[in-house]
Amino acid sequence: MSYWVYMLASAPGGTLYVGVTNDLVRRVYEHREDAIDGFTRRYDVKSLVYFEAHDTAVAAIQREKNIKHWPRRWKVDLIARDNPGWIDLYDDIAA
Repeated sequence: MSYWVYMLASAPGGTLYVGVTNDLVRRVYEHREDAIDGFTRRYDVKSLVYFEAHDTAVAAIQREKNIKHWPRRWKVDLIARDNPGWIDLYDDIAA
């Protein structure tokens, strides 16, 4: 089983959200459909702009915690390294 650390954005360079899940397609779908009340619904953060796989839940949770404590610039740089156009990657994973 894979565990995923992911980042959502409201727009290129916009508000960011960092999360962890064991089902990336389902979790991003929940964010997109406002299925869960919280930060992403409040700030309209729906575009999947970054994700990475981990073999264990412990590793994914630790990575999520680390990224959440990074300065914003580091998060933006991580996204830009793999997704310079800040393209919504959801269609790529949901197919």
